[in-house]
Amino acid sequence: MNHVIIGNGVAGIQAAEAVRRSDPAGSITLIGDETFPPYCRPMISLVLEGKIKPEKLPIRSASFYDDLNITPVLGKRVTGIDAENRKVLIRSKTSGDSLSSAMLTGHVCEVLNAIRDDAEAESRTEIAFDRLLIASGADPRPVKAEGLNLKNIFFMRTEHHVRQMSDVLPEVKNALVLGGGLVGFKAAYGLLRRSISVTMLIRSDYPLSMQADETAGSMILDELLKQGLKVRSGVEATAFEGPGNVRHAYLSDGTAIPCDMVVVGKGVTPAISFVPRDKIRTDLGIRVNEYMETSVPGIFAAGDVAETLDIARNTPWVNAIWPEAAAQGRIAGMNMAGRAVAYRGSLSRNVIRIFGLDVMTGGVVNPSPKQKTDESVYETFSMGDPRRKTYRKLVFRDDKLAGMVMVNDIEQGGVLLSLIQNQRTISIPKAAMLEPSFNYRQLMG
Repeated sequence: MNHVIIGNGVAGIQAAEAVRRSDPAGSITLIGDETFPPYCRPMISLVLEGKIKPEKLPIRSASFYDDLNITPVLGKRVTGIDAENRKVLIRSKTSGDSLSSAMLTGHVCEVLNAIRDDAEAESRTEIAFDRLLIASGADPRPVKAEGLNLKNIFFMRTEHHVRQMSDVLPEVKNALVLGGGLVGFKAAYGLLRRSISVTMLIRSDYPLSMQADETAGSMILDELLKQGLKVRSGVEATAFEGPGNVRHAYLSDGTAIPCDMVVVGKGVTPAISFVPRDKIRTDLGIRVNEYMETSVPGIFAAGDVAETLDIARNTPWVNAIWPEAAAQGRIAGMNMAGRAVAYRGSLSRNVIRIFGLDVMTGGVVNPSPKQKTDESVYETFSMGDPRRKTYRKLVFRDDKLAGMVMVNDIEQGGVLLSLIQNQRTISIPKAAMLEPSFNYRQLMG
């Protein structure tokens, strides 16, 4: 069996390992547009913060590809999929990542040397497959503004991006972060920890509006402001100016602010531009069934690119988080190798330390009061103690927990997430679950 995997992230790596465990003799080709060894993407913000070095990012040894008899095709980007003739079309990247062959061994170095030789030639290659996994992840959401070609304007998605950012940090006094989602927040937090003056532009009234509700978001905002973050809400950057390096940003309200670094953190979108949508069903991401298989038999998808059943919402959803990508890749790999293993569904959740705040969220956190799904109505219960900086909110759909938000005192968060994942019927008064004394045994009576 000829297995081809698009993506060198955690979903692709987990899939390759699962395939190899079930199919010791089959061929595995892994295509990745980066040349850095497989690494922990969520930890790149720690590199920006200065807490760890890039050398701490890899999650597999230098001999990973050799050990599993995987053929790596690195530094190349997939441009198309011929679903009928079972081929993947790729091209070499002409710029971007430097080749990190010093961190790899064996035939991998030979592959990387070959890529280096033809990197300028824009070579195009076809790779045949029997089973294909699309685990291409997500691309940064672009912005519309003049002057984006200036130096010191960065996305923050890859190890290469953060390495470039780290190189110029000694020159940076004023940073501008576009967006208050997870990427924008992590960029702002890391730069603040470097004692750099940071201004954040957000559309909503508070950061992390997709992960937290208004109350928790306001607590997060207050904490960031206390640490020196400057926030401009409801405005966007329309242009950048500078003599080579960015020096000023012009905003939609007619004002201008000085900046010598810009981080674009406006979120991500599934990387599916190469997917033939007339053949493979897509929405926001690639639709898959419980076996991680797309609408084309033998073609699978996993990770940030896959649209799976959301357990809390009971609807297809893209939950682009590391643990789900790992689980989806592992299950996709088993199914590619012939083991029928079902995926229960995905669930969004985050645990974030924000200076003096611990924030934990999961599932549906911002339902509309009249929002319905399958004729069910969401209802919420909340309580907080401003003096102790604690807050809890639970969201229910019928008699099942669908979402939770916790600020500080988050020890019960694991139990609540388990209740969301298992969709256990709640038989006790729902408001009682807000109490710090709540425990799982109360549900057993």
